[in-house]
Amino acid sequence: MNNVSRFLSLISALALVSNFVMPSSGIAAKTRLGFGGGPEGGTFQYFSNGIASRLSKMQPDLEVSNMASAGSVENLRRANSGEIDFGISYSGDTYLARNGRLTNDTTVYPNVMAMAFLYGAPAHLVVLDGSGINKVADLVGKRIAVGGAGSGAAAAAQRYFSAIGLWDKMNIEFIGYSKAAAAIGDGLIDAMWVFAGFPNSSVIQAAASNKIKLLSTWETGEKGGAFEQYPFYAPLTIPKGTYSGVDYDVKSFQDSALWVAGKHVDPKYVYEALANIYTKEGLSYMVKVKSTAKSMSVESALTGIVTPVHSGAQKFWKEQGLTLTDAQMGK
Repeated sequence: MNNVSRFLSLISALALVSNFVMPSSGIAAKTRLGFGGGPEGGTFQYFSNGIASRLSKMQPDLEVSNMASAGSVENLRRANSGEIDFGISYSGDTYLARNGRLTNDTTVYPNVMAMAFLYGAPAHLVVLDGSGINKVADLVGKRIAVGGAGSGAAAAAQRYFSAIGLWDKMNIEFIGYSKAAAAIGDGLIDAMWVFAGFPNSSVIQAAASNKIKLLSTWETGEKGGAFEQYPFYAPLTIPKGTYSGVDYDVKSFQDSALWVAGKHVDPKYVYEALANIYTKEGLSYMVKVKSTAKSMSVESALTGIVTPVHSGAQKFWKEQGLTLTDAQMGK
């Protein structure tokens, strides 16, 4: 074979290889987005994985990767910096972060934008029937379990009880929910604070072995100015019959778990993501992923949001007939 033939053969071989290794010009490159969830097995992780999987499957131009995370505060920090694109964060943390008021962190995080309300985490304040504790003020001098140290539940408890002047007047125990449910029955604590969706398994556990009461927290917090100081908390009623022996409605308050995005995310992808999930099929799919998603709806989509909404989400919700507040519009 002469040199010209060898050269032509080489060119043909390279062209053949390139057909296998080079993408077809007719196939558009996918946009890759990262979605920050939460600790393995937690509610955040169920939601982020479910949304990421559906978006990747239903939108051919997107590949959304679910990413494990420590949770709310880590997600908002990473979304703010552009390390992730979507995330789940509590409305409270988002508000405090935008105002430089996170615990031990005065950094302002202005680039985290809300997209939609996912579900609420209400306060449960559990005492034993016959304990003599009939209202929040009766907790002075009592032993109360508020959740593990550094947990979102403990942070919410400190905000609430500090605002109404009780935090330093109680004996605080930093123990988790299941241990608290056992401890209240054994007389080791007088009250347990749970900040989670209902029905909650630990409150069910406490009610199974004891006659319990749930105290109303909304009126005391409202009179004490807690909700002026922390406007991201919204009223909520835990319906009678939710827990054994609690045959009355309980007026409480909730923080809201929000789907958030970094300001850097193209409004087109935010709009299309919401349009995908907030359909009858999308919402049905989310309930199958996690029953907590029953609280998701177009009507409830702006619940508890007191910070600016991403421009792509603003466009979508306005088209759905929702009215955004000045705070949600970023004014």
